[in-house]
Amino acid sequence: MSEVTDLVVPILQKLQTDMADVKEDLHHIKVRVSSMEENIGGMNRRLDRLDTKVGRIETRLGLIEA
Repeated sequence: MSEVTDLVVPILQKLQTDMADVKEDLHHIKVRVSSMEENIGGMNRRLDRLDTKVGRIETRLGLIEA
């Protein structure tokens, strides 16, 4: 039984190390995705403001009806 334990323990330790690496990578990915979501939200707000401005310009030029 000791031989089996001697074989299994290093494998389990390697799996534990690999899982810790995966958790760390996942954390970094989550941080980056959150940052991207914030940036996209900012871009959407800017696009909304531009759309409003273009609408007013079109109305003033008579390109669309008010």
